[in-house]
Amino acid sequence: MQITDKLKRSTKKIVDSKHMLKGITFASFLESTVVPIPLEAILIPLMQARKEKLWLIATMATLGCVIGAVFGYALGYYLFDLVGEWVINTFFSPEQFETVKQKMQNQGFWFVMTLGIAPIPFQVAMLAAGATKYALGLFLLATVIARSIRYFGLAVVVYIAGDRAESLIRRYKTKAIIGLTLLVLVLWYLSTLL
Repeated sequence: MQITDKLKRSTKKIVDSKHMLKGITFASFLESTVVPIPLEAILIPLMQARKEKLWLIATMATLGCVIGAVFGYALGYYLFDLVGEWVINTFFSPEQFETVKQKMQNQGFWFVMTLGIAPIPFQVAMLAAGATKYALGLFLLATVIARSIRYFGLAVVVYIAGDRAESLIRRYKTKAIIGLTLLVLVLWYLSTLL
């Protein structure tokens, strides 16, 4: 919680900054690649303070995440032998990563969608997609859809609820994530029947 409070204080400083949108893109890149702190701690107060840029903030957050996803995919694709093992041993277990690789090979698109929405470290999906040479186009499409749902969903809540958005999101976040994840899983299951 202490880190989240520091982020909120820092967010207040950048609300009126001319570099706000670049900062959001960079923060989203970091969140999707190396910093396991939810971007929502920054986005919600910014969206509330700068409602006139609400949709642009969501767009830049999505863009930063997609750039980060390409970076992570490239690491897995080109440098897995050099850095992939270190990342896996540092942040995950080898067994966890093997399970993810299997899921990626068998159901990559839906697996990436699920990890993009659920509060699970997205880094493992990026590395696995690259390491298994999963189709970059499908990986990016799943990433864009999942992260757009996440960030534009926040924007919709701020647009509708205004200053009450932060308390509403805090209150219903877990239920919303579970609901969206279940929806993706149902769609995933239905796609296997076709």
